[in-house]
Amino acid sequence: MADKPSGVEIQLENVTKRYPGSSEPAVADVSMTIPAGKIVILVGPSGCGKTTTMRMINRLIEPSSGRITIGGEDVQAFNADELRRNIGYAIQQAGLFPHFTVEQNIGVVPGLLKWSRKRIRERVEELMDLVGLDPAEFRDRYPRQLSGGQQQRVGVARALAADPPVLLMDEPFGAVDPITRGHLQDELLRLQESLRKTIVFVTHDFDEAVKLGDRIAVLGDKSSIQQYDTPEAILAHPANDMVAGFVGAGASLKQLTLLRVRDVSYSDTTLTATIGTSPAELHKRLTEQGRTYALVLDDRRRPKRWVHVRDLPAASSLTTVGRPVGDSVSTQSTLQDALEAILAEGGNAVVTGSRGEYVGTVDITTVTDTIQQLRTGHVDSESGQS
Repeated sequence: MADKPSGVEIQLENVTKRYPGSSEPAVADVSMTIPAGKIVILVGPSGCGKTTTMRMINRLIEPSSGRITIGGEDVQAFNADELRRNIGYAIQQAGLFPHFTVEQNIGVVPGLLKWSRKRIRERVEELMDLVGLDPAEFRDRYPRQLSGGQQQRVGVARALAADPPVLLMDEPFGAVDPITRGHLQDELLRLQESLRKTIVFVTHDFDEAVKLGDRIAVLGDKSSIQQYDTPEAILAHPANDMVAGFVGAGASLKQLTLLRVRDVSYSDTTLTATIGTSPAELHKRLTEQGRTYALVLDDRRRPKRWVHVRDLPAASSLTTVGRPVGDSVSTQSTLQDALEAILAEGGNAVVTGSRGEYVGTVDITTVTDTIQQLRTGHVDSESGQS
């Protein structure tokens, strides 16, 4: 990890937005400091002004009054287009240009900044690898040829293309299915661990806020700040009834969102085999060890299929035998994610590392033991240790 964050501090000082013809401001007198290199979540009900507040940072919406600084520089001192080229921006459904390839979409801002073709191509490849898309496979595809989750990965890569210190994200994962959403959240946390950008993230989903945020700003009408604190503090001590309503019932279970899979013990004792292993050899290994199942990995050690010993005698290869791995989790996933994956998989879930490689499995006993420790107050949410 870098010695210091690559992000910079953002300050909002008495920021207000009034629209012509409206008697009340959309955003009224908001002041907050967003620390450098941290993820700050703006969460609140629809229409409260959270997206308007975020868009004033890159002047997609011009504030009526007040002051916004990025790294100590007043945003009004910059040309608006220049400002936006130095701030990453990712939105729901990715907002990709439909007639541009993946490579062209990611390279848009570097192109506007007059980077050389060689530098742009190298940056595109670096970012595609970073967000888990094989450049050889996806570089020349168009958005319509991608899944929703793949489109969002391209959107994040495009937002990071010019290596901006600040990344604004407006409900970027709101339009994908829950499993893909969890994986994208994990990917963002993995990226942030090394990139340490200053990220302002808008959502209406409090569970997402707790999972992703270093700090959460719970906003009320006109973006009034009801509470601005760490997820742990908000869960433990909601400032008022509105915040308590966002926390909702089962606050102790929400503590599972504060703990990561990496914080608890997960097993690496599952028998594994690479996709090129012969079925006969794997059958022999399973039989000798008295095991029933094996996990098949690809050449990059990414989990692909579960194979039962009885499936192997008639199999010609491991490519299609058994069943595909279903819902997996990463070391960045929360224990809430792990619990959902375990229930979907029927007993345990595969755990992957930073590049999608297999690192172990986590089972229901580990999660239920942690829940019991949370109920009795014996788990440290920073370390996951009792």
